[in-house]
Amino acid sequence: MTTDTLRAFLDAFNAHDLDRIMSFFADDCVFESPRGPDPWGARFTGQDEVRRGLAQRFSGLPDVSYTDDEHWVCGAHAVSKWLLTGTTPDGERVVVRGCDLFDLTDDGRIRRKDSYWKIVT
Repeated sequence: MTTDTLRAFLDAFNAHDLDRIMSFFADDCVFESPRGPDPWGARFTGQDEVRRGLAQRFSGLPDVSYTDDEHWVCGAHAVSKWLLTGTTPDGERVVVRGCDLFDLTDDGRIRRKDSYWKIVT
């Protein structure tokens, strides 16, 4: 895993390309979304569930875009910081700063993506 790989991962998100996004994940992957019923948000486990969870992002914010990004790799962990912008199907504009914390496999694939957003009031 390198910062270039993290940029390519973000590019896949900006293209809304679920197949390409999922190619970065390990088979036993976990996605913890910023919203949900538990302190960790909503947890999606395994390729099929993670894909379903990420698809919800695109349906909830059909024009979602991630910009103003920075990336770090720290051994078996990585961080991406970004500015998310998008519009809900109801027309509400969303602009939030957020980050992803990653746990990586030995071969550099994403085992866990834990997402955080600032709460805008």
